Amino acid sequence: MMARGAGWKRGMGLAMLLATVLAGEASAQGARAETGGPGGRPASGDFAGFLSAMRPKALALGVSAATWERETAGLTPDLSLPNLDRGPRKPSHAGQREFSATPAQYLSDQAMAATAAKGAGLAARYRPQLAAIEQRFGVPGQVALAIFGRETGYGANTGKYDGLRTLATQAWTGRRRETFAQEFLYALKMLDDGVVSRPAMKSSWAGAMGLTQMLPSQYYRYGVDLDGGGRADIWTSVPDALASIANHLRGEGWRPGERWAYEVAPPARADCTMADPDAPRPWSQWAAAGYRPENGPAPARGTQLALLLPAGVYGPGFLVGPNYFVLKAYNFSDLYVLYVGHLADRIAGGGPFATAWGKVAQPSAAQLAAMQRELTRLGLYREKIDGFAGMKTRLAVGAFQKAHGLGVDCWPTPETLKAISAAAKQGATP
Repeated sequence: MMARGAGWKRGMGLAMLLATVLAGEASAQGARAETGGPGGRPASGDFAGFLSAMRPKALALGVSAATWERETAGLTPDLSLPNLDRGPRKPSHAGQREFSATPAQYLSDQAMAATAAKGAGLAARYRPQLAAIEQRFGVPGQVALAIFGRETGYGANTGKYDGLRTLATQAWTGRRRETFAQEFLYALKMLDDGVVSRPAMKSSWAGAMGLTQMLPSQYYRYGVDLDGGGRADIWTSVPDALASIANHLRGEGWRPGERWAYEVAPPARADCTMADPDAPRPWSQWAAAGYRPENGPAPARGTQLALLLPAGVYGPGFLVGPNYFVLKAYNFSDLYVLYVGHLADRIAGGGPFATAWGKVAQPSAAQLAAMQRELTRLGLYREKIDGFAGMKTRLAVGAFQKAHGLGVDCWPTPETLKAISAAAKQGATP
């Protein structure tokens, strides 16, 4: 084990030295990805050609020729993976419940209570390790546990796919080929360094691995050997996994001592178009406008916070600060962050949300993408067309509703979808 640990440390150092170079190459590859070329899908569409283009990059990263030959011999793409780039792109929520479920479904209190109870048991079991993690990284233990619980059900589901094959497929014909080309190389490096065996390298359909569901580059950047086993073991060591999660959050800018969010009760007739992540205000201003804290003390007067209404006016409201957006670095979905943050609070002894989630319909990815394009033509939306009802999309919906004299709820209801489509076809402007 110590020999494997030493190999991991050497490999980690080499990988970090070459990371900047590879990032630059990945950026250049991205420009070629749509037409083919090294690092993206070859113009011929040939998987063997893709592997041939990857070989010199793997060797430059320190992967031995023997490891390359052993791990790529007979390697084939897995075309059963969702969201591959196989023809005209159709927006899809496949494999992403964070974007297909309604808030009430995703944040079911019954399921949350059971998950929190299990997390509280683990908090007691690993109390010394969690205390050491918080002391070292500034991240509360219950936050690391909550991510562990959300990502893999506390280790019950770490993925069923061959990680190397998955990353190779995503690098060859996925939606983000330039990103996954680098992850494929780091996966080979992991195998070469002996930090994990090929049979144990199981992953999600997107290549995330272990108890932490990290990508290979994240493992090299954030992996922590907390238990002294000689390597950062995110596959079987719960202490290592929790420490690695905390290190990841610290690396993304976690602020010790600050909450992830404050649930608030908006005043009567509150304007949901104030829910703009780019427009934080000090708590004193929110309080003066009639917002009041739920389930806990109020923030300090000068704390800068942005309003979040995940279901428009149909559910709880939150004031969020920097740590909310740090959690989004682990998964971009608002529902994911709400789940993790709320689960952390429940593990620590907190209760349910003070306000229940309303019943709303979740439009399909195709419907949301069409709406985003229409809002773009109307000059109300300037973000990526991704088919997700994120913060900026909900904000644009509210702006449309306000401009066209509709009821302002900041949610893409069927009625609002029809109104946006009609306005876009008429070339209407607010």
